[in-house]
Amino acid sequence: MQIETYGQQMDVTPALSKYVETRFERLGRHFEHPCQIRVQLGLEKPDHRAEATVNLPGKTLHADANAADMYAAIDLLADKLDRLLLKQKGKMVDHHRGESLPRDLAG
Repeated sequence: MQIETYGQQMDVTPALSKYVETRFERLGRHFEHPCQIRVQLGLEKPDHRAEATVNLPGKTLHADANAADMYAAIDLLADKLDRLLLKQKGKMVDHHRGESLPRDLAG
């Protein structure tokens, strides 16, 4: 899993970059395919904003979060992405299960 962190009109400190990497490490357990995550951090007064785009083979997912401080926004973003990836994984599993219906039920 490749994580790219950058700031919009702000500098990303090494501490923020490391925090993003540690929070997003758990997202890699959902897929064995290599994926790329681009994380954009910014300030929209009075809130802090974190956005992420996940590139999976054949699919692109996007999520964003606002919070009072940057670390809380990153936490919210990681939770949203976790839910999105679980939902996507469920869709892939359901799609494959649908192919094995008995002939009389398939129509």
